[in-house]
Amino acid sequence: MGHAPPRNTPSPTPEITPRARTLTFDNVDADYLILLDESGEHRASTRLLRTDRPHILSDFFPMLCPAPIPAGLTTREITRFCLDPRLSTSDRRRARNELVTALVMYALDHGITDYTGVAGLAWFRQIRNFGWACEALGPTIAHNGQTLVALHIRIDDATIGGLKRTGCHAEPTRTLSGTMGGIA
Repeated sequence: MGHAPPRNTPSPTPEITPRARTLTFDNVDADYLILLDESGEHRASTRLLRTDRPHILSDFFPMLCPAPIPAGLTTREITRFCLDPRLSTSDRRRARNELVTALVMYALDHGITDYTGVAGLAWFRQIRNFGWACEALGPTIAHNGQTLVALHIRIDDATIGGLKRTGCHAEPTRTLSGTMGGIA
């Protein structure tokens, strides 16, 4: 598939044991968006899980969403959103904005209307201000020393404009998207 994200990159998503995470979610149904630098090295990446199959919110954190969890063929769960920790602060922000923009572009190109996810509260507060329609799906809970929240992001033709208004839009410079089964 190309370059895999570094395994030691911190993630704002709560950790599940590496064995459970790999065996359950790294499979042919997972899609990946990967940003590369000019030498082809990882800058940022995220994994997208189908929600009509097992996924982190439904299988590990359903208590974060008292109502039915958004799921279906047009909904993906964002997991493993990671930025290379070796990047400078300004380069990390640029990579984050490129990856957020890539998520919106991917959704619009593939008929995805909704994203869900599980995040720490501090990270959620940033995500909801990126310029897209983002809301909590329920109350926060304490889990392994973190305050977690489930989130729901709606994507439509106006989303790119929202990212531009908040300064979170950045055209991805070099991307690789694919699935465990090969390049998409």
